[in-house]
Amino acid sequence: MGRFAFDSPVKNVSICALRGGVPPNKKSTVELQGFSIMNKNDLISAVADASGLSKSDASSAVEGVFDSITKALSNGDEVRLVGFGTFSVAKRKASTGRNPRTGEPMTIKASNQPKFKAGKGLKDSVN
Repeated sequence: MGRFAFDSPVKNVSICALRGGVPPNKKSTVELQGFSIMNKNDLISAVADASGLSKSDASSAVEGVFDSITKALSNGDEVRLVGFGTFSVAKRKASTGRNPRTGEPMTIKASNQPKFKAGKGLKDSVN
């Protein structure tokens, strides 16, 4: 059984199936060594079941949450969900690396990276 509120008949799927292949029975949730992987459709279904919303309404709600978090982060804001965690943007400085094929030095440009820090409530529920 997985760590989510639904069961998956797929067990011990190879890593190849997890890297973009389709599991043997085409289920979107796979279980590998006791851990389940939940994709967006599974999340929408779980939200619909938990809230009593239709899948269409749950899909709109999930997409709205994702869009709101994305928009806030792109504006440089932080999203704090008390008890769950904080989404923020980390600024990564430009650096020098090496091309793994040729060994020649190359410049890695500065970038902004999305970051998530789990809150106490989430940490406590996992442990």
